[in-house]
Amino acid sequence: MEDDKLKSAPHDLEAEQAVIGSILFDNEVYFRIGDMLQPGHFYDKVHGWLYEEAIRLIQKNALADGLTMRDKIKNHEGIQEIGGVKYLATLMANAGSSANAPEYAKLIHDLAVRRELMRIGENIIHDATDPPEGKSGSELIDSSEEMIFGLAETGGISSGFEPFSDALTGAMEMAATAFKRDGGLSGVSTGLNDLDKKLGGFHPSDLVILAGRPGMGKTALATNIAFDVARNYKFEEKNGVRKTKAGGVVAFFSLEMSAEQLATRLLSEYARISSSNIRKGEIQKQDYDALVDAARELNDIPLHIDDTGGLPVAVMAARARRLKRTAGSLDLIVVDYLQLLTASGRRNDGRVQEVSEITQTLKSLAKELNVPVLALSQLSRNVESRSPPKPQLSDLRESGSIEQDADVVMFVYRPAYYEKEPERGTPEHDEWQAKIAPIYNLAEVDIAKQRHGPTGKVELSFEPAFTKFGNRDNTGRHSDTQH
Repeated sequence: MEDDKLKSAPHDLEAEQAVIGSILFDNEVYFRIGDMLQPGHFYDKVHGWLYEEAIRLIQKNALADGLTMRDKIKNHEGIQEIGGVKYLATLMANAGSSANAPEYAKLIHDLAVRRELMRIGENIIHDATDPPEGKSGSELIDSSEEMIFGLAETGGISSGFEPFSDALTGAMEMAATAFKRDGGLSGVSTGLNDLDKKLGGFHPSDLVILAGRPGMGKTALATNIAFDVARNYKFEEKNGVRKTKAGGVVAFFSLEMSAEQLATRLLSEYARISSSNIRKGEIQKQDYDALVDAARELNDIPLHIDDTGGLPVAVMAARARRLKRTAGSLDLIVVDYLQLLTASGRRNDGRVQEVSEITQTLKSLAKELNVPVLALSQLSRNVESRSPPKPQLSDLRESGSIEQDADVVMFVYRPAYYEKEPERGTPEHDEWQAKIAPIYNLAEVDIAKQRHGPTGKVELSFEPAFTKFGNRDNTGRHSDTQH
């Protein structure tokens, strides 16, 4: 046992020296190992610093060799203690073969992952022995899974501050993606042109709230968007890593409707057969054949539905993490709807506090997985007392936390819903027909809050028979450009 205590964490200093020497000898080596190796992966902090300084020069198209690095190390106390320029010369003299550098880099990376696993394991044991703030066993499992997922995703060491240069690189990559993509979107396309123009698509790490009164079609709109994203999924794979080029993999948490009900809606929309007729079996043979063809075409789209009712928000987050790992990528999370999630807090904290925890967790999950989260929300009955009954931010149930945590808040409103049909054959029915004609297929999405862009109203078309939202053409009619 005493010998075990004297052992240090797994590492290989010779591999670290060989990699740094190889890079200083031939800068092209960096471009073969840069994707897998970060400064934090080095066990020796001096080696990590040397690697970081060398790649700074290389990324600026400058030469990183013994001469250019000599000036860098003059004021570095750690390197001076181990020999300064002489140590630099030793690294270059003992540089590994350029051909072997990727293998050394893999070894350094693997050892770093093992060290981080040991650290996480020690934290898990410590927290299980003495739970912080009275956390329950299930909460400890969630936090442990989150730490392991973070390691699995990054393959790296947990870090704190991020240099602005790294953040700037990410911002430019996003701008380049938008510039190269058809339509100029930097986010995930909703398939609805005017909505995309207003939002720029759904952006990674954003919490998007879609709210509406019952009957307005918020579930239908979310389903339409999720379906369009999944149906248009295209990706490229490089070094075993899958990168989404269009559309995306979707996780749909349906806490109110069953997976079969959602699938029926999608079949109805795609095959253009009334969902009501499908449920009642009132379809002809040609309709059934069309449904079979539609089901065959949609069978492989990456739309994953979890219809567990009353799902704790922490469990939902854990399942989303797991899906991202098993599916290779995750590009959109849909929650229908957030008031049906449960929080892990104490029951006597009150509903407002519970919803606050839910929205904070959803926002944190969006940032952690770097995907947009589209969460549906109920509205209070105050809307009905307004004329016309158009929703506003204050109508959100437990609105304080929802409005505060959301990056985007949208309301869906269909004016035709409130125009009840009078008895046929009466003068009132004739008046109703004249009034309903221009608004029968009209739906409005009001973007009441957008942290990074403009607010305002977007008009969409809506086909009640197929619960389908679509684009409106210049005449205000349905334009089926979503498919």
